Amino acid sequence: MAEEQQESRLTVILAFAANLGIAIAKIVAAVITGSASMAAEAAHSIADTFNEVLLMVGLHRSVRPADRRHPLGYGKERYIWTLLVAIAIFGMGALFAFYQGVQSLTGHGSEEVDPIVAYIVLAVSFLLEATSWQQAWREVRGNAREEGLPFLKYIRTTDEPTSISVMLEDSAALIGLVLAFTGIALHQATGSAFWDGLGSILIGVLLTAVALILGRINLNLLIGNQADPRIVRDVRDRLADEPEIDWVVDIITLTFGADRVLLCVRLDFRDELTAGDVERAVVRMSQELREAHEEIDEIFIEPVPRDDPDLRKRVIARYGDVAQRPRPGRPQISPD
Repeated sequence: MAEEQQESRLTVILAFAANLGIAIAKIVAAVITGSASMAAEAAHSIADTFNEVLLMVGLHRSVRPADRRHPLGYGKERYIWTLLVAIAIFGMGALFAFYQGVQSLTGHGSEEVDPIVAYIVLAVSFLLEATSWQQAWREVRGNAREEGLPFLKYIRTTDEPTSISVMLEDSAALIGLVLAFTGIALHQATGSAFWDGLGSILIGVLLTAVALILGRINLNLLIGNQADPRIVRDVRDRLADEPEIDWVVDIITLTFGADRVLLCVRLDFRDELTAGDVERAVVRMSQELREAHEEIDEIFIEPVPRDDPDLRKRVIARYGDVAQRPRPGRPQISPD
């Protein structure tokens, strides 16, 4: 977990350094050339630089230990800051790109001069962005491989959005640089500012798409996702095999930070067990589950009768009319 934190910090720091240098160069090039596409790219890089600061703040604040007011810690704060990144990408990058594009298309943009400076800045920017993107791509791909998940599924289900944010930002930056280069080149070749304005608008569309993707990822994490289904299945199987358990009535999991899972379990214990037997079994099972899955941070186990009608209704309302796992060798009883 500490290694992943260090890797995420390295990814964000590298992206910040690259974006800061690129932003300065693009601002100078936009002023010199008067290109709408270059101005849009400058706003894009300024937004990305600001975003890396937000991501660093989120990384720092989310690892604070739990306290009385926040007994589960501050893990979810990372999602707040990453959601702000999505808002900044749209507000600082996309809207400005749309504005520049419309200005150019309606003939209110600056007169473009020799774009050679823009070409040089775009080329250097592409190399720097590619370096930052490679680091983010390597981290995300490595995390997906460790989780044993396909790349796209990992992006959809991960509880660690920081490196994905950097990767998406850098991917958008690389595509945006190509769009800006194309718009400027077509403007130079045809003498029409239409192409430069169109390039700026397409950059705005691109940034809007990235902002929506990031927003959706972090919205789900803030609402509260279930843990990895593979963890849930393994927990259910382990508990069903315990000699003290007749029935696994209900399992609720919730991610509340990167690699941090809250586990709540309702179990029907064998009737002949004493209170002391149940207490010792709960302690042992909790320890075994934590050893099997380091992501499980907090565990709550509640003894319940599986035939309680109100509890059965609540479980069915959440998951549908699906029978829970009994102790091996016991008959399966489907809920009424």
